[in-house]
Amino acid sequence: MIPLAEILRPQSLDDYIGQKHLVSKGAILRNAIDRGNIPSMILWGPPGVGKTTLANIIANTLVMPFYSLSAINSGVKDVRDVLDKAKQHGGNCILFIDEIHRFNKSQQDSLLGAVERGVITLIGATTENPSFEVISPLLSRCQVFVLRHLEKDDLMILINKAQKYIGDTEERHIEIKETEALMRISGGDARKLLNAIEVICSQCSGDFELTNNLVATIIQQNLSMYDKKGENHYDIISAFIKSIRGSDPNAAVYWLARMIDSGEDPLFIARRMLILASEDIGNANPNALLLANTCFDAVNKIGYPECRIILSQTAIYLATSKKSNASYMAIDSALGEVKSSGDLPVPLHIRNAPTKLMKELGYGDNYKYAHNYEGNFVQQQFLPDQLQGKIFYDPGNNRKENEIRSDMKQKWQGIYDY
Repeated sequence: MIPLAEILRPQSLDDYIGQKHLVSKGAILRNAIDRGNIPSMILWGPPGVGKTTLANIIANTLVMPFYSLSAINSGVKDVRDVLDKAKQHGGNCILFIDEIHRFNKSQQDSLLGAVERGVITLIGATTENPSFEVISPLLSRCQVFVLRHLEKDDLMILINKAQKYIGDTEERHIEIKETEALMRISGGDARKLLNAIEVICSQCSGDFELTNNLVATIIQQNLSMYDKKGENHYDIISAFIKSIRGSDPNAAVYWLARMIDSGEDPLFIARRMLILASEDIGNANPNALLLANTCFDAVNKIGYPECRIILSQTAIYLATSKKSNASYMAIDSALGEVKSSGDLPVPLHIRNAPTKLMKELGYGDNYKYAHNYEGNFVQQQFLPDQLQGKIFYDPGNNRKENEIRSDMKQKWQGIYDY
C-alpha cells in the first residue's frame, strides 16, 4: 500500500508546499530552475520539509535523467555505477544523494571529479550542518540551500489535501474540527503530519470528526516510539540535551540509550554535547569542554558499539556538572551591542603600530604591558570610549564563577560594577 505522504507528493513547483524563500516566483532557486541552469547543491533542512520532493521536481522540470542513491546503503561502487551511466548519457544528469552526511570522505571524494567536469549535477540532502559533514572540496563546488520547517499555513494546506483525497477515494467525510494536536505532532514535518492522518483514518470507520482529543488518543503510542528513519530525531535529542542542562544524569542516559538503540550517528550526539559543554556549563566547570572535545575525538576514532561507553561517561559528567550560561549570554550581549552601536573605534593606546607613521600618530602610546606590574595586572581602558564600564560577562552563581566575580571586583573596582 502506497503511503499517503507519497501519494500526495507534489509533482511541480506550483504544487510545492513551503520554502517560499527558495521556490516562489523570483526566488533564487526558482530563477535557476526557470533558466534551466541549476548548480550542484546541498539541500539542508529537517526531515519532512521537501528535500527529496524538490530534487524530483527539479529533474522533472528540466527533463534530465535522474539517479537516486541513499547514503545509508550505497557505497563507492554504487556511485561509480551511476557515474558510468551518466557518462553514457553525455552528462547533464542529476544525481540525488539522500542523507549525504552519512557518506565518508572517500565516498564523497569519488564525486568530486564528476561534479567538477559537469558529468553530473549533484543534489545532496542532509539534516546535518554541511559545514561539518560535507568535505570542503565538494562543498565548495555546491550551492547550499537551507530548507525550513513548514509553517502553520503550509500544514493546513496539507491537511485539506489529505481530507479531499480521502473523501474522493474512500467516499468518506472527515470534518476538521480542531488541528492544534496535528500541528503539534507534525513539528513542521509534512511526512509526520500525513502519517498521523493516515493512522487516524485507519483507526476510524466511516465518517468522523477530527478533534484534538481523537488525535491525542490514537497517536499517543506512536509518539512514544523513536522513529529510526529520523522523524522523531529532533524530539529525542532535545530531551537528551534538556536532561543534561537540567542536571538529571538518569534521564540523560535514558535518552542517550534511545538514540543509540535507534542507530543515531554517534558524532551527532557528541557534537551536541560539545556545544552544551560551553553553552550550559562554561566556566562553572571549564573541564567540561575539554572532556566533551575528547569525547568527540574518541567517538570519531572508535565508533559503535564501544563508543556508547564514552558517550555515557561524558553525558553523566556534563549532567552532574555545575551549570552556567554566562559565556553564552556574554557573546550574545556583545553581538547585540555591535549591531546597535556599529564599528566603534579602537582606543589609540591598544592599537597595533607596525609602521613609523602609526607610531607618530600615537598608535600604542601609553599602553601598559600587564606583565610589568604586580600580579600581572594594571587597570587601563580596553573598551571603546562609548562603552566604558559596560558588562557583557556576568559570572554565574557557582563556586568557580564566584571566584571569577571576586577577582574581577578586586581588579576592576571603580570601572566595572562587579
